[in-house]
Amino acid sequence: MRIGMMSFAHMHAHGYTNSLLKLPNVELAGIFDDDMERGKEAAGKYHTEHFGDQATFLAQEMDAVIICSENIRHKEMVLNAAKAKKHILCEKPIATTVEDAEEMIRVCKENGVILQIAFPVRFSSPIQQLKDMINRGELGEIIAFRTTNRGQNPGGWFIDDQQSGGGAVLDHTVHMVDIMRWYLGKEIIEVNAIVDSYFHNIDIDDAGILTLEFENGVIATHDSSWSKFTEYPTWGDVTIEVIGTKQTVKADALQEHLRMFSTGSKSLNHLFFGNNMDFGLIKDFVECVEQRREPSISGFDGLKALEVALAAYNASNGGKAVKL
Repeated sequence: MRIGMMSFAHMHAHGYTNSLLKLPNVELAGIFDDDMERGKEAAGKYHTEHFGDQATFLAQEMDAVIICSENIRHKEMVLNAAKAKKHILCEKPIATTVEDAEEMIRVCKENGVILQIAFPVRFSSPIQQLKDMINRGELGEIIAFRTTNRGQNPGGWFIDDQQSGGGAVLDHTVHMVDIMRWYLGKEIIEVNAIVDSYFHNIDIDDAGILTLEFENGVIATHDSSWSKFTEYPTWGDVTIEVIGTKQTVKADALQEHLRMFSTGSKSLNHLFFGNNMDFGLIKDFVECVEQRREPSISGFDGLKALEVALAAYNASNGGKAVKL
């Protein structure tokens, strides 16, 4: 199978590319990036061809593409790849507006191509183990969730609203909304939030607290932020606490780590030894394409997560809950 990479604007592009190279049945077909310096550097690193023109890249013989561009360009690249009959794995969030996400889903369906959204947290072993416990009924009836996704400020285009479509709340809400929807099998119907910039002198949000209500009455809180400082021992956290009628269980996707003390700017580092979520995501996408099955994480899943993040901004700006 030949798979191409579209843009290295997002840092996840490197994790996904390294994962592709671990699969014996996959060949890296090339890299498109119209940032010529960045694209040539990536092509040199991964020993493949660089394309500066999107149309020329998509005209190549390949089965699928992985899109890791700036958020605002997801729509453009997805539509072009779909029309070129390439299956697609698109970095989250699916888009920056609900209307764009709906168009992307429609065009992919019309062209008969897979649209999968990159939510690698679904492939974390602790997150999957908790999902299995829920499925076996070990937690009883779910009453509530508490989730966090707190990391470091990525800077660059992430803090430019014209390219990102939103700050920390958009960046760090969609992952855990996807996990809660996956665990519960229900949709969120109401969103309330406080969103602002608390940790950095930037013109975009770097933190938000969300309260959510699901259609079956389950409630949830979510803490999303770029609150971790540079010297913090790891990138951040990805946690979920599920409160059930039988027991309460907490999972941390990044908890499997060793603590390493050293001299230098970081006296403490967390060395992660858990399973590679990116590899799980990429392997699953490749299997979807091979088997021509519905994606594990669909465009619709991406749309529903996006709706909640955007509703959080509206709720904060309007000072009242937003109904979905």
